[in-house]
Amino acid sequence: MSQELLNIFSEQATLRIENLHKNGMKIVLVTGVFDLLHAEHIAFLQKARALGDALLVGLESDVRVKQIKGEGRPVHGQLVRQKQIEELGLAELVFILPDTFSTPDQHRQLIREVRPAFLAVSSHTAHLDKKSAILKEFGGEVKVVHQHNPEVSTTKLLAERQQK
Repeated sequence: MSQELLNIFSEQATLRIENLHKNGMKIVLVTGVFDLLHAEHIAFLQKARALGDALLVGLESDVRVKQIKGEGRPVHGQLVRQKQIEELGLAELVFILPDTFSTPDQHRQLIREVRPAFLAVSSHTAHLDKKSAILKEFGGEVKVVHQHNPEVSTTKLLAERQQK
């Protein structure tokens, strides 16, 4: 592997994931920003959770969100976003992805460590073919669980706020 291995999980989180596998639970993995938590996020997470027995949510770090979304983002810091997702009660584990989480090797490492049955995505998720190939390597599959609604997004909500 050309990239340095990332410390994605604490020892406690690794044990939780192992226990899920030992108990025969189908793990569903979701990753994303989830900045201004809105109805589309919640619907997506509910649909992802319904795919299996245990939902794990990987949040992009504040550093990565700024790289992906630009200046002024995220609106809510990673610890606030983590707490908001945890409080929904849908996920068994909500974790923050490393600041440098961006290469295919690092995505492969995450999938190797989690070994999800499914990676749940929405219809506008990029690189579905590459993600599907990685999941297939580890016996999982990508499932589109939610149709993207272009009328509702954090970017759109922020733009509406600025117009007021």
